[in-house]
Amino acid sequence: MANCIIRKHPALFAAGIAAGLGAAAVYGMAPRTGNKTVDERWNEFARYRYAHRGLHDDSLGAPENSLAAFRRAREYGFGVELDVHLTADDRLVVIHDSDLKRMTGKEGTVEELTRPQLEEYRLNGTDQGIPTLAEVLRIFEWDGEGPMPAPLIIEIKTYCENADLLTSRVMECLDTFDVRYCIESFDPAVLVWLRRNRPEVIRGQLSMDFLADDAGASAKALPLPLRVGATALLGNVATKPDFIAYRFDDREQPAVRLVCGTLGGKLVTWTIRSERDMLASEAEGAPVIFEGFVPAPQSCVAAHWASATA
Repeated sequence: MANCIIRKHPALFAAGIAAGLGAAAVYGMAPRTGNKTVDERWNEFARYRYAHRGLHDDSLGAPENSLAAFRRAREYGFGVELDVHLTADDRLVVIHDSDLKRMTGKEGTVEELTRPQLEEYRLNGTDQGIPTLAEVLRIFEWDGEGPMPAPLIIEIKTYCENADLLTSRVMECLDTFDVRYCIESFDPAVLVWLRRNRPEVIRGQLSMDFLADDAGASAKALPLPLRVGATALLGNVATKPDFIAYRFDDREQPAVRLVCGTLGGKLVTWTIRSERDMLASEAEGAPVIFEGFVPAPQSCVAAHWASATA
């Protein structure tokens, strides 16, 4: 009977298969939703603005990812986004690039140097060195009195095949501090580790339109299939992120609209460089990672966020 139907209506049968596969693909891309604890914690995170690599300003002697930049963000009441690498001697340090040339003017790769060797490097000609993750966490640790400091968005920067080791080391360090945080990474392997080993941690997939003309040299150097998959958030099948951190200018990508719209995912936008873009993102319900300007006092954000998402 079934074979007869297939022979008589092959187009209809093929359409049914296509629809089924499409539905399965959409389901596979769905983020983690419906977790009451995660949702409650996310509501706290969403009420803050996050200073990209700290509230940095070279003219004030506070370069990006420096202790001075993080202290300045704490003083203003902002959360921060920061980047973590693993050194050759298994230490966690905070800096954006593995290649040290841009920020220090000296040759070197973070993952190939020890912590004592990195102590010789200075950031952008200032007296600020490359901090450890523990040093940054101390700035945002709650002392048990008064309101808690703002949360942290911690980006795990993997190198070669160190995703599992680096992620586990980061979690071991975070477990020793009373701080609020979530984890994000471009590398889906980080989120897979968290999903398997620390499901209580809020995890986010970093991405952008890797096919855009202004995607940057490092993005364009990736193999085309990887660029396509990352743009389309296909890694969600394995990672099941709680939020998507996507480049602000690319937020209208179909994958973002699907995952953060139809499928109920949460969105964070980066990197916001104007108050206009900041307010536009927040009006859409997406917290921001900003740099290059100092927004309104943090106390104004909760009321704005509540009205924007009402």
